[in-house]
Amino acid sequence: MNLTKKQRQAVYYLKDKTTTELLFGGGAGGGKTALGCLWLMEMCTNYPGTRWLMGRAKLKTLKETTLNTFFELSSILKISDEFNYNSHSGTIIFNNASEILLKDLFLYPSDPEFDSLGSLEITGAFIDEANQITSKAKNIVKSRIRYKLKEYDLTPKLLLTCNPSKNWVYNEFYKPDKIGTLPTYRKFIQSLLTDNKYISEHYATNLMTLDDNSKQRLLHGNWDYDNDPTTLITQESISNLYSNDYVTEGNKYIIADIARYGSDKAIVTVWDGLILTDKIVLPISSTVEIQNAINALRVKHKVQLSRVLCDEDGVGGGVVDSLHCKGFKNGGKPKNKAYYNNKTECGYKLAEMISNIWIKCELQENEIEAINQELGQLKTYDIDKDGKLRILPKDKIKDNIGRSPDWLDCFIMRMWFEIHPSDYAYSVL
Repeated sequence: MNLTKKQRQAVYYLKDKTTTELLFGGGAGGGKTALGCLWLMEMCTNYPGTRWLMGRAKLKTLKETTLNTFFELSSILKISDEFNYNSHSGTIIFNNASEILLKDLFLYPSDPEFDSLGSLEITGAFIDEANQITSKAKNIVKSRIRYKLKEYDLTPKLLLTCNPSKNWVYNEFYKPDKIGTLPTYRKFIQSLLTDNKYISEHYATNLMTLDDNSKQRLLHGNWDYDNDPTTLITQESISNLYSNDYVTEGNKYIIADIARYGSDKAIVTVWDGLILTDKIVLPISSTVEIQNAINALRVKHKVQLSRVLCDEDGVGGGVVDSLHCKGFKNGGKPKNKAYYNNKTECGYKLAEMISNIWIKCELQENEIEAINQELGQLKTYDIDKDGKLRILPKDKIKDNIGRSPDWLDCFIMRMWFEIHPSDYAYSVL
């Protein structure tokens, strides 16, 4: 079949000895699903007895979309008689004993570790619309790629396709590629409608009729465009955080989001009113080290203990007990019953006061990127369930961006003192 220039570039990476993860796509009509199906056909045909995975977030959607493309292309290539499809088991078995397993890769609450994949061993994998699955699902699939690699001298390959999305695919592929930090084992190829001269001219016309958000993403392949109606803080407001020099000083506070021994980062922040003035980031730390960091910042910035607030959930409770400072309970009762819990109320307060916050302290580039991305994850969630306002849960954000939103948690916790302006005035023990 005639391939586009971008597809031929992808084929090169799918056959080299360096690349193990390839993300192809970034727009509608770029030939991403066709690439994945053609690659699986070629590998199954050339390597008898191998086993491959074709996955998507939901198996039903995969069968209605990706699988239909596979059948259409096999008919064009006149190889439909070289395999049999078993709809019950979800397998495509070639005459040479190679097979393709169709897999549902959605993160179900009943199977958070993807035990459904069991002791699966595969030779390679193609995941269509990878932005709809989690980074964890991707990593587990990759860990299963080991079947008959040595026998055929093959390099493990994971082909991912997707449209622009500001979640883990953005964080792991698009952004590093843009700034030149993408590791050598990963490759990203942006393929747009304009790169595919074989597609119908009416497809572009249809895309032009979409709403602006969809048009930016699907037609123009704009990864940085985000117009999610559930988002509580706009990108413009986030960008302005670093230049809001009109914000005045006030009472000093220390806010600490606490983790222990590498589960998440521990971040201790210093605030002068609503001005972020200093911080300490501890990638791997004990509760004693965190306590010492807080005390050092208290002395340096002359912060009263009554204005120190630590995340009390989990191991943070030990720091709260040792310092006798304020403890923040995410699931605690909100002051206003309209909110689902304490964290939700503070999250909405953050969105309300975002234009009155100034990030003045010196930050590394990766810290700025993390703050910007995490604040963009402050979104409404399940608002219709019981009438109470909610925000996107932390585990959902982890799925979206591939890490814990530690900076966002610090900003949210800072709002506790705005909601309870007099509650911190107690005797220091």
